[in-house]
Amino acid sequence: MSAPEHYRLFVAIRIPEQIKDAMAAAQSELRQALPGRGMAWTKREQLHLTLKFLGNVDAQCVDALNEQLRAACQGFAPLTLRAECVGAFPDARLPRVVWAGLSDAEGQLPKVQSAVEAASQTFTVLEPEKKFTGHVTLGRAKRINRRDSQVLSGLLKDMADRCFGQWTAGEIELMRSELAADGARHTSIGTVHLSGA
Repeated sequence: MSAPEHYRLFVAIRIPEQIKDAMAAAQSELRQALPGRGMAWTKREQLHLTLKFLGNVDAQCVDALNEQLRAACQGFAPLTLRAECVGAFPDARLPRVVWAGLSDAEGQLPKVQSAVEAASQTFTVLEPEKKFTGHVTLGRAKRINRRDSQVLSGLLKDMADRCFGQWTAGEIELMRSELAADGARHTSIGTVHLSGA
């Protein structure tokens, strides 16, 4: 008997094309200032807001997971999201992740994330996030030296007021990530509509 098939899954909100363009332009500025191999930059087509990374989930559980997500999110109205500011986790001096910030005027995004976290709890072995911060990952530091870290720190100060745009997000997507030699490929395998019903 063969082992059950597993999908590498995460729950996300897609970013509109014009906002991806603005984020890709910021990445380009950062890449020019940090030309070495110390950073791995997120491909433009993969820019998204992760609400929950689930890791490997039994493929046979996908339908049940989609139902749980729909039930958990059905009371939420579409989110008015604003993408602004560029920063780093844990901080600019020791950057591991360079991000673009995301917020919503009504403060609903953390509540939606919490509902997604609760709905997906039984489908993942990963611990819940201690603190959710809405962001889009622009790049990850692989081996960044002190000089590059100082350059990056200065750039992040300059980009602290950068605004990428605003949009209304009416859907949450269950995404499958397939790892390949040329990077991960993301495919939507479920959509939850935020209708406020």
